[in-house]
Amino acid sequence: MDGAHINWMISSIHEELLPKLQIQSVDPKNPVSVHFVPKPWRLVGTGNYAAVVYHPDYPDQVVKIYAPGRPGFEEEVEVYRRLGSHPSFSECLYASDGFLVLKRLHGVTLYDCVHLGLRIPQQVIKDIDQALDYARRRGLHPHDVHGRNVMMHKGRGLVVDVSDFLHEETCSKWNDLKRAYYWLYRPLLTPLRLRVPYYVLDIIRRSYRLWHSLASRYLGF
Repeated sequence: MDGAHINWMISSIHEELLPKLQIQSVDPKNPVSVHFVPKPWRLVGTGNYAAVVYHPDYPDQVVKIYAPGRPGFEEEVEVYRRLGSHPSFSECLYASDGFLVLKRLHGVTLYDCVHLGLRIPQQVIKDIDQALDYARRRGLHPHDVHGRNVMMHKGRGLVVDVSDFLHEETCSKWNDLKRAYYWLYRPLLTPLRLRVPYYVLDIIRRSYRLWHSLASRYLGF
C-alpha cells in the first residue's frame, strides 16, 4: 500500500468512519457491540475491547477501532512495533487516535474449522507454535491465544490477535488448545469429519472458562 493510498484511507477514516461509527463496550469480558457502520465500510468482527472493519476498495487492510473507555491501544501499537514483519502475524501500517490500520489476514479461525468440519493439519499448530516462539524472542509474552484468535489459511497457521502480548502473567490457553487438538481432535473428530454445532462449542468454551477460573482460585494454576 503506497503513501497516497494510505493517506486517502486515513482521511476516509477520520471523515467518514469515525464520526458515524457507533461502538460500545458494556462488559470487558464480552465482545463490543457495534450498532452502526457507515457505508461502504463493513464489519469484519469484534473483540472484547475493539471492532474491526474494512473498506471494499482496500480489502487487504483492516481498521481496528477501540471502544470508548477501553484500554490497550498503546500496548497493541508497541506489540506490532516489536513483531515487525512475520508471515504468521499481521503488520501495523498506521496507528493514531485509538485506531490501527493493519494488514488483513485471510483465513478461517480454528473455532470455525471445528464447527464446519474442516480438517486442521498439524502444520497449522506447528506454524502457530513457531510464531509464538518468535514473539517471545522479541520480548513479548503470548497471551489469550485461543481458537477464535488463531486461523488457518491454505494449510498454514496464523495468529490474529496480539493485543495482550505485553501481559507477563502465565496464560495456558494455547497449551490447553494443543492438548485438545492432539488428544481429542486428531484421534476422534478428524476421522469422523464431525461438524460441532456452535451451541456445543459455546458450552465447551464456557465450561473451560469456569474450570480455569476455579483452578486458578483454588489450585493456583
